[in-house]
Amino acid sequence: MKCLRLVSVFLFIFLFTATLAGIGSAQESATKEECIKMTKAAGDMVKKKGLDAALVAINDKNGPFVWKDTYVFCINMESQTVVGHPIKPGLIGKNLMGIKDVNGKMFFSEFVNVAKNKGEGWVDYMWPKPNEKKPSPKVSYIYRVPGEDLLMAAGTYE
Repeated sequence: MKCLRLVSVFLFIFLFTATLAGIGSAQESATKEECIKMTKAAGDMVKKKGLDAALVAINDKNGPFVWKDTYVFCINMESQTVVGHPIKPGLIGKNLMGIKDVNGKMFFSEFVNVAKNKGEGWVDYMWPKPNEKKPSPKVSYIYRVPGEDLLMAAGTYE
């Protein structure tokens, strides 16, 4: 009887701990409204403090443009290269216009098209969540910095 009681106590502790761990590891998703706000804030920083200062903030994985499960990244539309990315700094300096997602969509090229033709808008595609390798459905808000050949983008996973 004592053994059964001991097993029950250990089982309860295990389940309670596992439940708390699940709650603690659940990451809150960014909203579309936050993506719009943060891309425009990054664009405003370029206008107020200059591109170099904005890129320091954008490229800081612990900085103001990384929140919840997302981040702002920046593309130079003239050179068609990534100039700011806090999560995958290896992308900086790379031309990704020919990159396709797992469904064959050339989404970086679409980012530039949206920025050039509309100034802002949404693009959906497949991209891995931070710290994951498997692509997930994502939608990013694209915002052309007024008067610049730069676009800011931030997305949320669906």
